[in-house]
Amino acid sequence: MLRLAAIIPFAIALMAAAPCEAQKRFPSSAGELAVETVASGLENPWGLAFLPDGRMLVTERPGRLRLVETDGKLSRPINGVPSVVARGQGGLLGIALDPAFAQNRLVYLSFSEPRSGGNGTSVARGRLNEQGTALTAVEVIFRQMPAINSNMHFGSRLVFDRTGALFVTVGDRYSQRDEAQNPANHIGKVIRIRPDGATPADNPKKEGWAPEIWSIGHRNVQGAVLHPQTGQLWTAEHAARGGDEINTPKAGLNYGWPVITYGVDYSGAKIGEGTSKPGMEQPLFYWDPSIAPSGAAFYTGPAWPAWKNSLFVGGLAGQILVRLSTEGEKVTGEERLLTDIGARIRDVVQGPDGFLYLLSDDADGKVLRVRPAR
Repeated sequence: MLRLAAIIPFAIALMAAAPCEAQKRFPSSAGELAVETVASGLENPWGLAFLPDGRMLVTERPGRLRLVETDGKLSRPINGVPSVVARGQGGLLGIALDPAFAQNRLVYLSFSEPRSGGNGTSVARGRLNEQGTALTAVEVIFRQMPAINSNMHFGSRLVFDRTGALFVTVGDRYSQRDEAQNPANHIGKVIRIRPDGATPADNPKKEGWAPEIWSIGHRNVQGAVLHPQTGQLWTAEHAARGGDEINTPKAGLNYGWPVITYGVDYSGAKIGEGTSKPGMEQPLFYWDPSIAPSGAAFYTGPAWPAWKNSLFVGGLAGQILVRLSTEGEKVTGEERLLTDIGARIRDVVQGPDGFLYLLSDDADGKVLRVRPAR
């Protein structure tokens, strides 16, 4: 973690370098927020990762990876990105840098991969060249199986844990929701693998479970982040109508979908058996009506001390940024921010300057910076 002394000059440099449109201001419990555009012209941006030098890598769902300079300028599409199925909810999705990126320059991408018999969520890794123009030595290290002919519910976020293992969230593919309860496949699961795709020795070892599965019973997890103090994985998960969830997936546990849920089907019909069942975990928090939660980030920076360890979650259908106050593994409150921003918030990342960065999911998508208004 950067020390405050290092963050402040870097924050000033970024604020001075990045061109911004006229600020939009929004109220909050910690004072007025300023939202400004750092970069625009991105087609349905999906995932964002900061490089050590303050530049950003951003995925665009149609299948492009862009470098965003500190002045907001977009690079040409980076070469070497795998081919994607850019239909429905599919395309180029999550991104993560290797924990040792400064030494090995490895970048991990999740994407909907065309396959024989359909498609599925896959993870590839490649080495970003020094010029930032290409990924080299690209290899697929994980494939969600089985392949399904569907354009829905791919997940997918990538998060490294403190041991160096990689969490991969994958969806239930919509038409296959009952398979989320089948631990032998990858439908509706949280996956945990080594950086080369191998299975970590400390994964659950349960009868009938595929070795790379961490937890089961998930619908469509599109937000995932480690708690800054405990290192526990927290996820934000789409439900149907009502019942979007915040969970803390733990090894070998069942999170219930589609047997238990706090939502109903889009038709209004009941799903499953109710809201609880022995052997199935309860969410820490749920939304009804749905906000369609996507990217998530815990806040640890100096700009808003009162918000330390708050979980920020982007809303797609809700077109909002939600702040959840937390205490241990409890959600103790909710604050809805940027309620009239008029944008689907696809990802939320804390920048090295201590501010929040958002991706707006649109044909002319933007990188937005949220900071205290001056």
